[in-house]
Amino acid sequence: MVLYTAPFPNSCLSALHAVSWALLFPCYWLADRLVASFIPTTYEKRQRADDPCYLQLLCTVLFTPVYLALLVASLPFAFVGFLLWSPLQSARRPYVYSRLEDKGPAGGAALLSEWKGTGPGKSFCFATANLCLLPDSLARLNNVFNTQARAKEIGQRIRNGASRPQIKIYIDSPTNTSISAASFSSLVSPQGSDGVARAVPGSIKRTASVEYKGDEAANGPASGEAAEGGSLEDACIVRIGGGGEEGGRPPEADDTATGAQARNGAGGAPQGQTPNHSQQDGDSGSLGSPGSPSASRESLVKVRAAADSGGSGEPGATNSKLPYKASGAKKTAARKRRHPDEAFDHEVSAFFPANLDFLCLQEVFDKRAAAKLKDQLHGYFEYILYDVGVYGCQGCCSFKCLNSGLFFASRYPIMDVAYHCYPNGRRSDGLASKGALFLKVQVGSTPQDQRIVGYISCTHLHALPEDSAIRCEQLDLLQDWLADFRKSTSSSSTANPEELVAFDVICGDFNFDNCSSDDKLEQQHSLFTHYKDPCRLGPGEEKSWAIGTLLDTDNLYDEEVCTPDNLQKVLESEEGRREYLAFPTSKSPGVGQKGRKDLLKGNGRRIDYMLYAEEGLCPDWKAEVEEFSFITQLSGLTDHLPVAMRLMVSSGEEEA
Repeated sequence: MVLYTAPFPNSCLSALHAVSWALLFPCYWLADRLVASFIPTTYEKRQRADDPCYLQLLCTVLFTPVYLALLVASLPFAFVGFLLWSPLQSARRPYVYSRLEDKGPAGGAALLSEWKGTGPGKSFCFATANLCLLPDSLARLNNVFNTQARAKEIGQRIRNGASRPQIKIYIDSPTNTSISAASFSSLVSPQGSDGVARAVPGSIKRTASVEYKGDEAANGPASGEAAEGGSLEDACIVRIGGGGEEGGRPPEADDTATGAQARNGAGGAPQGQTPNHSQQDGDSGSLGSPGSPSASRESLVKVRAAADSGGSGEPGATNSKLPYKASGAKKTAARKRRHPDEAFDHEVSAFFPANLDFLCLQEVFDKRAAAKLKDQLHGYFEYILYDVGVYGCQGCCSFKCLNSGLFFASRYPIMDVAYHCYPNGRRSDGLASKGALFLKVQVGSTPQDQRIVGYISCTHLHALPEDSAIRCEQLDLLQDWLADFRKSTSSSSTANPEELVAFDVICGDFNFDNCSSDDKLEQQHSLFTHYKDPCRLGPGEEKSWAIGTLLDTDNLYDEEVCTPDNLQKVLESEEGRREYLAFPTSKSPGVGQKGRKDLLKGNGRRIDYMLYAEEGLCPDWKAEVEEFSFITQLSGLTDHLPVAMRLMVSSGEEEA
């Protein structure tokens, strides 16, 4: 299948579209700014309350007439632009495909070695998030603002979180010999004062992921983070002896693994910058610059190999800090919990999972914000689909002012793509071309030249809470479209299998939860019989550790939740979840959100889903959840919690 790298089939149509948009954009921008000035967020309200001179209010009063006059003057040009823009949409393609050609250390994207379908299995990591990247005036209805700046910041945080190294923590104790899971913990690569990564003496052994995850792929360093003089490994083993007492002497160091086994995401901070670089305002411990690793004081174990005086890198200088290092690592590992009845780890994490393979996003409606987000994510993901959807009257029943908002990024090659617009959206949802994006990716090939592929579906369902029937119809369409997509893109037959399916994943914002009595119709949909939800016990019944993914928008900028670490701590307590997560609103008059929270059981509205199929895969393989995470790294930037899932694909014979 030929993937579309431009929205229009030829340069002539592209030029006409550019002209039409140049005529439309001034009117669009002025209208957006004018409306946005009358919809303050709670953050801006607090700033105004602290402003004794009312300077912000004065600026609004002065600039409103200017915006209004310019808006009126731009209307004739916008009208001409609309007449030119609207018919062009019938020739527009439903998405734009972007691939980063330069995959070297300076180019950005990670290098992946091909999986051969042999060995102990292969893990694949998926994440989904609703970003609320709407035009600024509409985004403010969800209490977020400054869409363009948020898009850039979100891209940096996701990239920095995904490209950090994986670590494995061993606790040497007479009472606890378990090994905590690695992929959701983090460690900043040690550096000297010159910014160059150095070997770590003491109790930390840097090694390739092949030693503890079973992955055979060995990858290069991530974007812009390769240190001079050699590559780094992205896995780190931390040994904690003597029950983890801080005053204890650390165990002897293991030999450092060779750099030839370095995996993606390894690498230090940019040259001239130490791991303890100062954070910018609003950074929340997640980024300092586009190339810096994601770091926060309470969730990252920070190591410095060089002495403070001259960066000599003597063992003694580093060993003096090892007790603190071990304590920090133990604290990070303690956040991951496994229920006795669960076969996989789950946690509330302050970071996106390391070595993230696939990213599915919703509500990336603004085209300029999508371009900024794409530019940032290309530092880690090689393949990206953005500006997905249709405009105007083509393909759907009503006129579409916005695209679907879907956005997809992958480290693996995309083979086939299909997009379908839901035809039954109504009212405000009918203005956007919400739909489903279906993708087929190649994740390897067998020694017999059989392709190993996976299917990923990303969707955003109808939002109005009273329209359960519409959402159920959309779930029916989703299943039918996916079945058709798999059938049309499959080149295999039972007698001659040319492809082996490793996984089939559906994710996105479903706009219903599994605890509300108002969503019973969706909770019982047949989709949940064909695809498994790791957080769900059954219709209307959640697992005890599952939490809501929709935040209470009134409290987004509270000090208690304005950073990833703070939000993580809050969501680990029941009182914090009831205070800062959204719960189903009551249809009874006189009962508001706060009163409703006291009456409800559960941990909030989980409307962002990650489902996987156990059937329809290669007969000799099975997919099992290895890790599941609710992520707080985008705190203050969106009103949803991202979720992530790591699947382990292995053969039944290997398990036996």
